Amino acid sequence: MTDPNLSIAILAAGLGTRMKSKHAKVLHRAGGRALVEHVVGAALTIAPAGRIAVVTGHQAEEVEALLAPSGIGFVRQPGQKGTGHALACCREKLGSNGGLLPGGLLMVLYGDTPLLSASTLAGLQRALAGSDAAAALITTSLSDPTGYGRVILDSNHNVTAIVEQKNCTPEQRSIRVINSGIYCFRADLLWKHLGEVQPNPASGEYYLTDMAEILTRAGHRVAALHCADPDELLGINTRVELADADRVLRERKCRELMLEGVTVERPETVTVDMDVQVGADCVIEPFTRLLGRTEIGEDCRIGAGSIVENSTLASGVTVAPYTLIADSRVDAGAQVGPFARLRMSAQVGADARIGNFVELKKTRLGAGAKSQHLAYLGDAQVGPGANIGAGTITCNYDGERKHQTKIGARAFIGSNSTIVAPVEIGDDAYIGAGSVVTDPVPPGALALGRGRQVNKEGWVLQRKRGRAPSGVPLSTNEPEAAG
Repeated sequence: MTDPNLSIAILAAGLGTRMKSKHAKVLHRAGGRALVEHVVGAALTIAPAGRIAVVTGHQAEEVEALLAPSGIGFVRQPGQKGTGHALACCREKLGSNGGLLPGGLLMVLYGDTPLLSASTLAGLQRALAGSDAAAALITTSLSDPTGYGRVILDSNHNVTAIVEQKNCTPEQRSIRVINSGIYCFRADLLWKHLGEVQPNPASGEYYLTDMAEILTRAGHRVAALHCADPDELLGINTRVELADADRVLRERKCRELMLEGVTVERPETVTVDMDVQVGADCVIEPFTRLLGRTEIGEDCRIGAGSIVENSTLASGVTVAPYTLIADSRVDAGAQVGPFARLRMSAQVGADARIGNFVELKKTRLGAGAKSQHLAYLGDAQVGPGANIGAGTITCNYDGERKHQTKIGARAFIGSNSTIVAPVEIGDDAYIGAGSVVTDPVPPGALALGRGRQVNKEGWVLQRKRGRAPSGVPLSTNEPEAAG
């Protein structure tokens, strides 16, 4: 349940220079989502969207457009002057002028910490709400804390100060408890004392870490909540750390699927985005990629090396190895692949069959229809029970516009047919192999659209003797036109 007394500020204004990228750091992706999307998703489990604000700066428009559908708010930080300055920018939206509720709490998160779990955030909220502390922060212990600020605790394990490594004494450098930068404050005390944060002499920036000492000096207690898993607190600063976060997220997702009844063969080779849904008793073979908002029903098999992106597969579907499916739908019991491609809103009906090297683009294949070999069906509607022979193509583009082909129920399209759109082939019609079809074919009719075969008896023997029958050229570069 979300708590209306809880507000959350997510700091996401920085560029992230160590990423060596022209894109804002929080827009880089891990586990199939932008980094900041992970953080917003966790925040929404404990606070209502209207009490969450993301602080934006670099590429603010892109960040806000990405997150706007979630219903959260935004605050612009004009000039990045540190975490204390970023939070101060939220005063009007989340502070007393923004309708702060009595007894309210304010949590501070960062847009580059994608591994932080909702349960850890809920624990931080409970730790502060159930105590008399003015603030609580998440800490963890590292075997090598180099580069992190150290948390100074008193004899009661309350925080007295946070010291950045460059300012640590030799004794403080031996401390393994580090600051995650994730805080929860009693909102009234935060806003009362935030103005006491002074610019750092070296950088000129305002650091939120100073709040621990400021609150302690004012007679308030700052509690520490220890997180046993340091991975959760990983902030992304480099592409190496981005890869580490992506690996952890995908390991979590595969484990989650397996615990829900999905067989994942060699999970270390499988890539599953966080928003993918897979039903029980499915089998995911090695080197498969399930991406975007893909939904897969029960009892499906996804073959090795296949990629399924933003698509829906009903129950009982078989996807043979090395098949690509994007933005498409496959109905119950259908079989697709191997080496097939479905794209741009392709639809495969129940119990239909799509074979090797068949491509569907903006095409609906009816229930029980078949296209088993080497075909391209673009901008087509294929009726139930139809059979599309090997080598068939729909010529859907005239150089300026796309046109539709309609193939009726139970139609039989002979191998190597070329169907020039726009054209309609009726129910139960037959197309002879090798035909070029440019005109409508009535239901139940046989259409033949090819040159007449001509046989020249004895031609081979005559050619071997150096002369061919009269009227037949010897040069194979000048064949006689058939018909």
